[in-house]
Amino acid sequence: MSVVAENIQTQMPEPIVFTDSAAAKVADLIAEEGNPDLKLRVFVQGGGCSGFQYGFTFDEITNEDDTTMTKNGVSLLIDAMSYQYLVGAEIDYKEDLQGAQFVIKNPNATSTCGCGSSFSA
Repeated sequence: MSVVAENIQTQMPEPIVFTDSAAAKVADLIAEEGNPDLKLRVFVQGGGCSGFQYGFTFDEITNEDDTTMTKNGVSLLIDAMSYQYLVGAEIDYKEDLQGAQFVIKNPNATSTCGCGSSFSA
């Protein structure tokens, strides 16, 4: 009796999903700024009506404790404290009748505010 071992590779899902739509919008915004060194920093800070709120800013500097993701040539930075709240989240960009905005779908949020930028964990 012989056993044949197959090389099966499993790909782990990204801990944070940065959608094509979000990456495309960030690329457009970086092009408007005229600075190709810019990266999108996503962070969580205390505040908002639910306890924590999301923030977005451009940054040229990658800090030592940052997690970096790259999608379609666009870099996303997340600091270590924020990362623990964002694991499993999806960062997307939506345009609809209510307007255009970055949206975070976060499975770690136990409740969210109606505005979508505030959550509790």
